[in-house]
Amino acid sequence: MTDSQKLTMMKIIRFAFLIVLFVPVAVMAQERYYTRNGHTDFYSHAPLEDIKANNEQVAVFLNVTDGSISAAMLMKSFVFEKALMQQHFNENYVESDEFPRSEFKGNILNFNTIDFSTPIPKKVTANGMISLHGVTREISVEGTITKKEDKYHIDAKFLLKPADFDIGIPASVKDNIAKEIEVTLNAELVAM
Repeated sequence: MTDSQKLTMMKIIRFAFLIVLFVPVAVMAQERYYTRNGHTDFYSHAPLEDIKANNEQVAVFLNVTDGSISAAMLMKSFVFEKALMQQHFNENYVESDEFPRSEFKGNILNFNTIDFSTPIPKKVTANGMISLHGVTREISVEGTITKKEDKYHIDAKFLLKPADFDIGIPASVKDNIAKEIEVTLNAELVAM
């Protein structure tokens, strides 16, 4: 083997050593947690009738290296007490055939400074973009995150206005639907 070949071989060995050394660190730095069974519900209080629905098929992803968080759900997965309400919700309001998904993508502020050494809920704020009914808007959501064993528990509650997402309310039922809808999210995330 010539000196040139030995030098080339040494470079290859060093490069391979660096890859072996740094790839596990890069993989560990991308710690991600998720669930496909998060729970979202919404509630509308109005004088004539309260409207409630829940969705048990919410996908939530959290990257614990940078605090990025996302959630997505199919609108047809919302279940109502009354079948007629569910039909009107999908056909007349959110038009779920045309706009099948709702999504949130954002970041939890100061995530890297949160001390998760105890299983006490930590108050957090996530800023990001929410897409619903073909409209994307900026939103800030307050909630809590708790780390218990190897799981992250996320709880949040916020208000959405149907008018902000071009969801039309017919005049005949406008008094039956609140101007602001209370939305709740609960999810338990496990490592991917």
